[in-house]
Amino acid sequence: MSDLYHEAILDHYRRPHGRGALAEPDASATKANPLCGETMHVDVAIEGDLIRDIRFECDACAIGRASASMMTDLVRGRSVTEITAFIARLRRFVTSKPGEPDDLELGPLVAFGIIRRTPARAACALLPWETLAEALAQTLSLEVS
Repeated sequence: MSDLYHEAILDHYRRPHGRGALAEPDASATKANPLCGETMHVDVAIEGDLIRDIRFECDACAIGRASASMMTDLVRGRSVTEITAFIARLRRFVTSKPGEPDDLELGPLVAFGIIRRTPARAACALLPWETLAEALAQTLSLEVS
């Protein structure tokens, strides 16, 4: 099973989905992983409560790029509320101990369960999602203002 997960990560790394920038994003965020120098930039277009489009640009390792690619596939068309809860679940899953059950509701991101054996890599897998969370927080604060 881990070979299958490894292949899913490599496939998204080699042929990432959603790379590039949006011409007119509703929110953007850039974050860095100070442990390894990776950077991630995420643009989001939101319509009502739905994420209409998302793009990323990065200087990241295979895990970071693959995670960002999977992220663009999974969040498009979903609500900001749903994705915010999803990010929290993913964070708990990726930082859990090896051998704990997989959260099958994470879909293809369950592949990142293999990094629980090397906790330092959790930051790589979570960088795109933390960047997205920051961008979504911007949109929520704009609505409150």
